Amino acid sequence: MDENLLRPLIDAAIQIRQHAYAPYSKFHVGAAILASDGTAQQTFTGCNVENASYGLAICAERAAACAAVAAGFRTFLGVAVAASPLASPCGACRQFLFEFGDDIVIIGVDPEQPDALKRWTTAGLLPEGFRLE
Repeated sequence: MDENLLRPLIDAAIQIRQHAYAPYSKFHVGAAILASDGTAQQTFTGCNVENASYGLAICAERAAACAAVAAGFRTFLGVAVAASPLASPCGACRQFLFEFGDDIVIIGVDPEQPDALKRWTTAGLLPEGFRLE
């Protein structure tokens, strides 16, 4: 992923994190996905949205991915995840993102320390991910 695109993606994840609805866990997460449709690139954001029925919570990464797909984008170039403390995507999000590529760059950032980044790929986080082909 082009390093020049990294900072705007991180900034978008940090900014959307402010809209997270996390009254139960108090763990606010924002995510930004840089997606491509083959002719253009666009950034999509999402934040976690909790529910009293915990299993119905939506993670920030999946919210951003669904926004990209709903807009017609299927190729993900990079994902930034903002959480404090810094956290990698959960198992469900790892598999969800893997659906769109095993080499997607994922950047983790703690908004309290925005220059302390952690970098992974989808295959690195989910080495045995699967697709129905």
